[in-house]
Amino acid sequence: MTDYLVQATNLKKYFKTVKAVDGVSLHVKPGEIYGLVGSDGAGKTTTMRLLVGALKPSAGEITVCGFDVAKQVEQVRSQIGYLSQRFSMYEDLSVLENIRFFAEVRGLSQTEWLPRSMEILEFVGLADFKDRRAGQLSGGMKQKLGLASALVTRPRLLLLDEPTTGVDPVTRQDFWQLVIKLVSTPLHLPQNSENLGGVARSAEGGRVSVIISTPYMDEASRCHRVGFMKNGKIIAEDTPSVLRSQLNGRILELRGSPLNLLRHAAHKDSDVEDVQAFGDRLHIRVSEGKSQAVLKKLKKEIVSAGGQVDELRVVPPALEDVFIALSEH
Repeated sequence: MTDYLVQATNLKKYFKTVKAVDGVSLHVKPGEIYGLVGSDGAGKTTTMRLLVGALKPSAGEITVCGFDVAKQVEQVRSQIGYLSQRFSMYEDLSVLENIRFFAEVRGLSQTEWLPRSMEILEFVGLADFKDRRAGQLSGGMKQKLGLASALVTRPRLLLLDEPTTGVDPVTRQDFWQLVIKLVSTPLHLPQNSENLGGVARSAEGGRVSVIISTPYMDEASRCHRVGFMKNGKIIAEDTPSVLRSQLNGRILELRGSPLNLLRHAAHKDSDVEDVQAFGDRLHIRVSEGKSQAVLKKLKKEIVSAGGQVDELRVVPPALEDVFIALSEH
């Protein structure tokens, strides 16, 4: 008996000569938030579509909740809630009517979908807006409606494909609080019905697994494990803390002016591997064991060139630093 809710082995998907997914393997446990992280075109969405059975892989095997996606796709889909990048809703229908539509398409009767819908709307914070037309919702509320529609069948696995793209920071924060609450123990979830239990109660121990794709590294930091994707491959996979530890002691933060002069001076140093702008400061990645040497000489070089150094210090690496370093190899 496997402990994994999702097992994908050596997934490949080719579109003529384009290798959209090229040998991806991943395993996700119950109650785990797994982040697929990468830039546009890395293969995240194609991987999601393979997992849900919307695309047939060119090679590889996928098992979801014990079902083989290639042979038991309907059983797999009954266990999955999927929120795509372009969630389609009927703007002339109300919030509740939209959820009803998705519920009845999945075969739920009114005695099933109505109490579930009310429970889920309470969970996502839309209970007071159940009669509002979907077209009159804000962007963040539409995302919550998408999440509610994906949850109406009480799935064991939730697939979220870049769900916060294009929404404001506050809405992103709210959305992530819902995701974190969702994978928590059932005691943290609404339990309005003894028969239905919590939104996530269908999973063993009441815990849902989430696979979420995102280009945002701050969101990746919230995941239990992260898989960095590039050119259809997972180039690194681990917890955010372990991934960051690969660059411990090798990231310097530089603040000063003018920024172009600081960047040029850093690039000239033979012990500097990369320089990236992080807002009004630079992150400088140095060779292993060279941070102290660079600290000593870089400030002198900048001052002698007519620049000003406000701060130059070793800082803990961010996931952006790790992803940039991995992408160069």
